[in-house]
Amino acid sequence: MQHLKDSKKNKPKVSILKAFKTIIWPKRKLVFLGLVLIVLSRLSSLVLPWKSKALLDEVIPNKDYDQLYHLLFIVGLAILVQSITSFLLTRILSVQAQFLISELRAQVQKKVVSLPISFFDNTKSGALVSRIMSDVEGVRNLIGTGLVQLVGGTITAVISMILLIQISPSMTFFVLVPVAVFGIVALKAFKYIRPIFRNRGIINADVKGRLTETLSGVRVIKAFNAEAQENKTFEKGVDKLFQNVKKSLTATAFMTSSATFLLGIASTGIMGIGGYKIMTGELTVGDFLSFTLLLGFMIAPIVQMSNIGSQLTEALAGLDRTEELMNMPAEEDDLQRSIVIENMKGTLVFDNVSFSYEAGKEVLNNISFQVPSGSVTALVGSSGSGKSTIAGLSATFLNPKSGKITIDNQDMSKVKLSSYRKYLGVVLQDEFLFEGTIKENILFPRPNASEEDLQNAVKAAYVNEFTDRFEKGLDTLIGERGVKLSGGQRQRLAIARAILADPKIIILDEATSSLDTESESLIQKSLSELVKDRTTIVIAHRLSTIKQADQILVIETGSIVERGTHEELIATKGRYFDLFTYQSKI
Repeated sequence: MQHLKDSKKNKPKVSILKAFKTIIWPKRKLVFLGLVLIVLSRLSSLVLPWKSKALLDEVIPNKDYDQLYHLLFIVGLAILVQSITSFLLTRILSVQAQFLISELRAQVQKKVVSLPISFFDNTKSGALVSRIMSDVEGVRNLIGTGLVQLVGGTITAVISMILLIQISPSMTFFVLVPVAVFGIVALKAFKYIRPIFRNRGIINADVKGRLTETLSGVRVIKAFNAEAQENKTFEKGVDKLFQNVKKSLTATAFMTSSATFLLGIASTGIMGIGGYKIMTGELTVGDFLSFTLLLGFMIAPIVQMSNIGSQLTEALAGLDRTEELMNMPAEEDDLQRSIVIENMKGTLVFDNVSFSYEAGKEVLNNISFQVPSGSVTALVGSSGSGKSTIAGLSATFLNPKSGKITIDNQDMSKVKLSSYRKYLGVVLQDEFLFEGTIKENILFPRPNASEEDLQNAVKAAYVNEFTDRFEKGLDTLIGERGVKLSGGQRQRLAIARAILADPKIIILDEATSSLDTESESLIQKSLSELVKDRTTIVIAHRLSTIKQADQILVIETGSIVERGTHEELIATKGRYFDLFTYQSKI
């Protein structure tokens, strides 16, 4: 997560111009309709102050009832127009804004899923959920009523100012001075607020990420009686979020207070100047009332614009972070990966491959070996020796720092990942099951598989051995991550999923690590069927499970120290012999 925080942390990435080009312009027809509606709404709202002068200066003094009824009809019609246009604005633009939010969320999710595994290794899943769901919400203020109200408010303020000048240029100039001061204050405040909103997105993502971890790991928390410790960690996070919100609220409150003070001074001055002009006969009472009402129509949008400006600033800050994600290179964006594999045979070769997660700390050192098509290669060695890294490289989850990996004599770094992975089946040590039914999890790689293929996978992995005892059989709900199943049951379900995928290359990372003796014997039978005629890489601590492997590689500190069949390695009485005899005594 840190690399996201540090990448030009407070520097805006999305300008108003860019937001206009990418978000507003494609929806220009709707935005234009919104502008038309807001103009109609604002113009109709000006009818009341405009007609108030006629009411006081002409209708009432002359007791002109016909003109009074005419005036009331026009004002009433204007209010009706204002009401209808306000409804249409909300109905059309707000709904469209929510549609755009859903579109953006889908785009961001699609982008995130396309990113390499290394990105997910360094980013909390809960933080990503926040970025997908929350960061794009501010866009409603660009397409929704926010931007249109900003434009509408500007139009209203300009028209009101023209009418005010017609009534009294000197009074209008007096008002414009504090308004200009407020405008300068607001611009400075927006520049200060945007980084705060941007940081809020980062903090919010961290807090949600931690909360997701807490809920997922609640069994561990309770097992270690660590509720108080976890509560304290979360409280620190929400307090950090509160401090951020407090900063933005303080800035917004300062703007609002400035507006109240400066515009209050203007109103007080207008009261004095207007009163003086009426007494000297320069203004009529109707002129003064119209000026006062129009002044409200000019000032109100300016105050409203400060709030809308905050919303737009928040929207742009969220789009900054969204843009950061969208600009990350996806796995398939690598132009070098142009080779499409068809009719894979499955010969995998590592040629002087080295790998490190951190610079200067190599996990693999010039590893070279070949896994012939249809053969089984087992990787053994102590924990941390590099076995799982080899599996990750074979699955293209990782890329070598040096050396070359080939598949059917094709350089893996130039192979289109989707064309390789469609031939790949993986059963990981930490098997992941989705919330849903047993059937849905098995069908995950091939949702449209036939019932016959499903049943064959179920039987081959001996899943039916336990599902037959369940009331709903394969339609049994397994809970989040399969918590309602035992370790052995989850493992067999994962193997059934791999069998249904019908891959050419199988990677089994500790596939029998979670099994009891009875389950292991069942799984060994299903694995024998699974690996038949398939290129297989097996990682196993239980060496008794890999006696039949075509070759066994003994990995220690990132290097291959021994290789051969089970019998050959036993005969040499080296590291493998020590590991095997030690396990046999347990």
